[in-house]
Amino acid sequence: MSQQRWSEACERNRAPILAVLQRHLHDRRRVLEIGSGTGQHASYFAAGLPHLHWQASDHPDHLPGIAERLAEAALPNLPAPWPLQAVLSPHPGLAPLPTPRPTFDAVFTANTLHIMSWAHVQALFAGLPAVMADDARLCIYGPFNHHGAYSSDSNRQFDAWLKARDPEAGIRDAEAVDALAAAQGLQLIDEVAMPANNRLRVWRRG
Repeated sequence: MSQQRWSEACERNRAPILAVLQRHLHDRRRVLEIGSGTGQHASYFAAGLPHLHWQASDHPDHLPGIAERLAEAALPNLPAPWPLQAVLSPHPGLAPLPTPRPTFDAVFTANTLHIMSWAHVQALFAGLPAVMADDARLCIYGPFNHHGAYSSDSNRQFDAWLKARDPEAGIRDAEAVDALAAAQGLQLIDEVAMPANNRLRVWRRG
């Protein structure tokens, strides 16, 4: 029985995201995707960015379905997914990291920050220096608030739904995320408005 999951949102947002990634990742070589979910983004972006080695990763429970989808894609730049997640112990960061630990000149994650607790968002950023090369890019897609204000009524309703499901989830404030990024040597270089009141935000390390 297939273990693949499906996201209609991934199908809707993948082309606009790819257009931005093609601009920012044209000179990159190795990308780590954190929280690959269904694997739909990984297979689509690896096809659209054939010069990139696209490394998908997620919680171990999600890997069988992701691996199945990536195997169907059969792309030479799309290896098997890694088990990887933001952890709080024994110290905040990303784990488990393979040995020897590779470095990436880009990191991508989509629709993850608002479903994680804030402590896990902090852990994700704390773990980035361990996987990012100097001058690496960080690309994050999803909904953001600015100065505590919702960008739309639909995002306000979505945030209420998230918090009802998990009180520790919720749409993150862009300025708070920028502070986490700055603490890891990352500077915001672009923010692109995307469909459905989302944003694609890009930082540069160094």
